[in-house]
Amino acid sequence: MKRLSRRIADLKAASAMLPVAACLVLIASANVNAQEARGARLAAQLCAACHGVHGDSKSPMFPKLNAQTPDYLTAQLKGFRQHVRGESDARAYMWAIASQLDDATVASLADYYAQEKPTVGAAGDAALTVQGQKIFEQGLPDKGVPACASCHGAQGAGNGQFPRLAGQHADYLLRQIEVFKNGTRANAPVMSAVAHTLGPDDAKAVATFLQSH
Repeated sequence: MKRLSRRIADLKAASAMLPVAACLVLIASANVNAQEARGARLAAQLCAACHGVHGDSKSPMFPKLNAQTPDYLTAQLKGFRQHVRGESDARAYMWAIASQLDDATVASLADYYAQEKPTVGAAGDAALTVQGQKIFEQGLPDKGVPACASCHGAQGAGNGQFPRLAGQHADYLLRQIEVFKNGTRANAPVMSAVAHTLGPDDAKAVATFLQSH
């Protein structure tokens, strides 16, 4: 009898908690929706003019941001804010904008773009694409170039602070190789080393593959 009474009491307590649990779920959902709405609003106000609607940039001058990893976006925005990235494009476009972004704004933008659908760029020369895929997946062991996939993922979708490269503008990727090589973008030592060992023809092949992937 005591066990039955205790069981009934437990059920009553659980039932009493249901409205509270439901409210907590609703509050959490509302907070998520508010965060998403804030990210979308900030992206439209601050970023869309250069990076395109939903981050799907149409100009190779500006990288695509849609489906980019949130850790990478967060690191880069803070890098612009702290002037860690010193290439000319960073100074011209991003230093001033990033100086206005606090950590909460950075997080909202990173989360927003990370959830946007990825897009694939235009296909390039077929032979270059095949060559680029081989380098991306296997590297160039004789030249000391590691497989790009070892950091950026088998499909180039990115991994944490290693950015998504799939679908990115080939010209943008090639420009980043150059700034890693000349040292004006010095916030990724691994890429600086790769840029010095990756020849221009190989770099073009990889970029062509990634744009169309």
